[in-house]
Amino acid sequence: MYGAQHLHEFGGLSAVDFQHTTDGGSRPAADSVAWRVSVDPYDDDRPWEEEFADFLDKVDPAGVRALIIGQWGEAYEENSSVPIDLVIAAADRLTSLEAVFVGDLEAEQAEITWIEQSDVTALLAAFPALTEFGVRGGTGLLFPPTKHERLRSLTVQAGGLPVEVVRGVLDSELPALERLDLWLGVSAYEGNTDVADLAPLLSGTRFPRLNHLGLRNSEIQNEIAVAIASAPVVAQLRVLDLSNGTLGDEGAAALLEGQPLTHLDALDLHHHFLSEAMEQRVRSVLEPHGVRVDLSERNEPWGGRGVEGRYTAVSE
Repeated sequence: MYGAQHLHEFGGLSAVDFQHTTDGGSRPAADSVAWRVSVDPYDDDRPWEEEFADFLDKVDPAGVRALIIGQWGEAYEENSSVPIDLVIAAADRLTSLEAVFVGDLEAEQAEITWIEQSDVTALLAAFPALTEFGVRGGTGLLFPPTKHERLRSLTVQAGGLPVEVVRGVLDSELPALERLDLWLGVSAYEGNTDVADLAPLLSGTRFPRLNHLGLRNSEIQNEIAVAIASAPVVAQLRVLDLSNGTLGDEGAAALLEGQPLTHLDALDLHHHFLSEAMEQRVRSVLEPHGVRVDLSERNEPWGGRGVEGRYTAVSE
């Protein structure tokens, strides 16, 4: 299995690590990059609060457009309310902030299921101008139904996403939402969402501007594909992403035998368990219509155990 990797870009900007010392070098302009603020608890006792205070002092906070909250300490001991509260306290200084990501930790820092999250919607309430928001880690994650007028992109990455979080997202009022990316994960790590829980989303009435939908990293990827095959939401999409999960021939066949997908710009199925013949079938149906199809990372079940041996790309 692959671990989640550091963001290389966010909010349309290249990601750059803030360092309180620059060894004499110059820093990029505040509005030119997505700033990642993090500390290494294994190498330095410097608290995140101190690092963030230096960030606000040395990078013009009024110009910052995108902020990435990286490691804030021992992520399995301290939850994300620590950095979230500090960022909210600086809201009157971060007046240009448009994008925030919480929990950009790699597997070497903490497995995705070890990241202790909190109620991340507090950030949405504090920054009404946000257009992009993301979070990594489902443990302790709270997302009660919220309202935000300007949010266009929402990403929740988890090795197991609790159904309460999914319901909170789908019960939220997000009239500007264009992109939704949910990593549903596996039941062993609290990923207990089933297809019925996705009904408000699949109906196509919840988020009328949605054009990019990711339902990814799921152990029920075939069941999701079957539901997608007749889901009204598909007609409004330009990008459909069912990658990183346990998709097999049965799920791919359902997609091809359901409503047409030829209006899509892209269909992402990478990290899958399709046979070579099914790969060729998917390409032959969609690529002549200009659909970009990603079928990279074909996998074989562990131990030749068929469906039971399939695995998601990111779990622990």
